[in-house]
Order: sequence, then C-alpha cells, then structure tokens
Amino acid sequence: MNLNNLTKIKNRTKKRVGQGHGSGRVKTAGRGQKGAKVRGKIPLSFDGADMNFIKRLPFLKGKGRNFEKAAKEEIIHISKLAIFKDGDLIDIKMLIDKKLVDSKKALKNGVKILGNSPLDKKLSIKLPLSKGAKNSIEKAGGKVVNE
Repeated sequence: MNLNNLTKIKNRTKKRVGQGHGSGRVKTAGRGQKGAKVRGKIPLSFDGADMNFIKRLPFLKGKGRNFEKAAKEEIIHISKLAIFKDGDLIDIKMLIDKKLVDSKKALKNGVKILGNSPLDKKLSIKLPLSKGAKNSIEKAGGKVVNE
C-alpha cells in the first residue's frame, strides 16, 4: 500500500468568515485590514497595480481609430440588370424583389450601379450610377431618372 493510493477521508471545508469568536477569525474575519479586497466584491480585472491593465497598454496607431467605419452603399454590376424587361423602372424595391441586393443593407446604405459593359434593354433607372453605367444605359436607349 502506498500513500498515493489511500482514499481521501477528509475534505477541507470552505472558510466561514464573519462567524464570531468561535470561528478563530474574529476581528477582520480573515480578510486583513483595510482596502478594496476587505470591503466587498472586486472585479476580475483587478490586479493590485497602481494603474489598471487596459490603461497600461499603448494607444493604437492612426487617426480616427476609434470611429465606426463608414458604411458604403451596396454595389451591383450593370450586367445583372439583364433579367429585367424592356421599359422597367428600376429602383431599390425592384432589386430587393429580385433578390439582387440584401434588403437591410440596401435600405440603410443605398445601392449604386457600376460597370460599363453593353446593355441590350431599354431601362429607366432611379438609382445612383457610375459614369460608365450611365453611358451604357443611354446607348441602349434607356434613361436615368433623377430622384
């Protein structure tokens, strides 16, 4: 029989602090004297240093590092507009109905049509366009409607 094979017959119980004279931890209840650790709960991030860990880290480089990144409009290529019929008026709702753009992002940030590939349908477009896309639409006989 070895000592490491013996069964445990005694488990150490939790410290019962603040239980009066009979506990053996009378005046300060085993917590020491004064300070945050004596008085109550302390955060997990507390490490006892003069300055907390986050404040000791260096600043991040760059201007405007704390600002939220600017949201850009949804982009759709002009070649995807070939699924529409001649004479259709294309706006955000039409693109969402055909599932060409994500509805939440499109309604929040807007949609822009890019590209300069040839188009064979006469479409009316009520969206922002690039110069190339505008030329392609006008060459095909379509028109750009300003909002």
